[in-house]
Amino acid sequence: MSTDAPRTHEEQGALVRESLQRADALRKNEEFDQAISLLVEALRYGLEKANIYYQLGNVYVDGGDLDRAEYAYNRALEVDPNLVNAMHNLAIVYRRQKRMSLYVRTFKKSQRLAIKNPHKTKSDTDQKTRIRGMSRSVSVWLFGGAAVVALVVWLLTR
Repeated sequence: MSTDAPRTHEEQGALVRESLQRADALRKNEEFDQAISLLVEALRYGLEKANIYYQLGNVYVDGGDLDRAEYAYNRALEVDPNLVNAMHNLAIVYRRQKRMSLYVRTFKKSQRLAIKNPHKTKSDTDQKTRIRGMSRSVSVWLFGGAAVVALVVWLLTR
């Protein structure tokens, strides 16, 4: 990060998002210490704290520090209790620590959370157009079928 502190909220948000991306790249290159310091520095802005703690947990897991990963995932869940991935990864940490009762409880909780809060996917324009077309086709078939059934019932009851 630069020495000049970003002044506006938008600048800080952009810096935090950039830090998250850079930290993920550093994690993939197994440069864990640099990724950790980058994420800890990003925490000072108070933005996207749940995502930062989640990412920190991922870095700690990949670096083999399961205790700190557990702490980071718990902090992410304190900030955002609906963060399904953090709950799931916390369960994995418990399994690796051989804390099976906590693993089972947390894994089940993550599954229930995933059902209550399904992952929102981003669709491009072409996908949205195809989905709308399919929903129109299904609607036409359903209403057409209902109309045919109603017509048959009407003809039989005359």
